[in-house]
Amino acid sequence: MRYSALEVIKQGLTGNKGWQPIWRVPEPQKSYDVIIIGGGGHGLATAYYLAKNHGVRNIAVLEKGYIGGGNVGRNTTIVRADYGQKGNSAFYSHSLKLWRGLSQELNYNVMFSPRGLLELCHSDGQMEAYNRRANMILARGDQAEMLDRAGVAKYAPYLGMENERFPIRGGLLQRSAGTARHDAVAWGYARGADKLGVDIIQNCEVTGFDIEGGTVRGVQTSRGVIKAAKVAICVAGRSSQVAAMAGMRLPIESHVLQAFVTEGLKPFINTVINFGVGHFYISQSDKGGLVFGGDLDGYNSYAQRGSLGRVEDVAEAGMSMIPALGKARMLRSWGGIMDMSMDGAPIIDKTHINGLYFNGGWCYGGFKAIPASGSAYAQLVATGAVPAYASAYRLNRFETGHLINEEGTGAVPGLH
Repeated sequence: MRYSALEVIKQGLTGNKGWQPIWRVPEPQKSYDVIIIGGGGHGLATAYYLAKNHGVRNIAVLEKGYIGGGNVGRNTTIVRADYGQKGNSAFYSHSLKLWRGLSQELNYNVMFSPRGLLELCHSDGQMEAYNRRANMILARGDQAEMLDRAGVAKYAPYLGMENERFPIRGGLLQRSAGTARHDAVAWGYARGADKLGVDIIQNCEVTGFDIEGGTVRGVQTSRGVIKAAKVAICVAGRSSQVAAMAGMRLPIESHVLQAFVTEGLKPFINTVINFGVGHFYISQSDKGGLVFGGDLDGYNSYAQRGSLGRVEDVAEAGMSMIPALGKARMLRSWGGIMDMSMDGAPIIDKTHINGLYFNGGWCYGGFKAIPASGSAYAQLVATGAVPAYASAYRLNRFETGHLINEEGTGAVPGLH
């Protein structure tokens, strides 16, 4: 079934009895050409692009829980391409271009809203650094502009411009950035992959790998052994645990990142805003809730919940930037498990085991990377080589010293 305004009208006039499930619920087969471990955004996008761009249809996506239950449904939905390092710059620029046409591509409304991203500057040094970054973004052909203090006040009049401790000097504005609906992205890619013949198997946990003579032969799961010529790991915060089953130790740590939402409010935040002093970012959802987050909790964990100390830190940063937040009531919070690499950049590469591939280490950048990550990973699995825009994300860069290190914080995953 193709979704359209005409179909909505037709279904409404006929009692909405013609809608079909958006993906099948198949039983796992004994073997596949490709198994993708992880039914999050990256795994589903990889399956979709493998089937669509490379003609590989005998694919299984194995998800230990349910579609949308992991990080793809536990984030603050921000989409941006404001990176300065060469490897990141090309990748996220390509991803943002894919976001613009994603709803049409999938015939599913992912609610991409290019409402802009404003990154605040609070010192002369920050203004100089963001001017340099804006020029990098413009040089690669993307959109960026610098606002002075008056420009920021006009663009976002609700900001606390009179904050003496953290005075706002200006900001970097990328109007093409914005937000998307996280669960709609997962459902859209799942529907698209299913239509192309991909088996999406939920409640199927991988418990081990079958490896013979240095070549992967399949996986052991909670629903039996499944054979495959190629296996692609794509499990975000569980990367280290799954890779360890294959005898691999990755340059990745897992940390908790909390996100928060308030009660529904009338629209007043018209963009995405990053606080330039503390790590705080905020936008307003289509339901009216203010969606925001901050730093990692600062300790290794696989729990999808965080500490109250980080809640306090995030609330303080929000109040410093937008004093009116003090009148809003926080409705709920949740935690996602972040796969934090040693240099703050992801990995899309083959492993030393023939037929076994790895995609992970996305740190804070996982959601906005989904389209480009899926496309690049699909090409790697199908052809053995990644496209040029993802060529910096090799696993061996940690041996050769070709690190990306966007934040300049060194080999400390919790600081990226």
